[in-house]
Amino acid sequence: MDRQGLATFLRSRRERITPRDVGLPVHTRRRTPGLRREEVAQLA
Repeated sequence: MDRQGLATFLRSRRERITPRDVGLPVHTRRRTPGLRREEVAQLA
């Protein structure tokens, strides 16, 4: 998988999950749907 393909794949997966789904506090309004990269790293 090329770099762009991987980026697209990961972004699409992050967009499917909300912070509420994984037990993270919901803060402010988001510009894009789903988890932020930092939140995924925190969960990992």
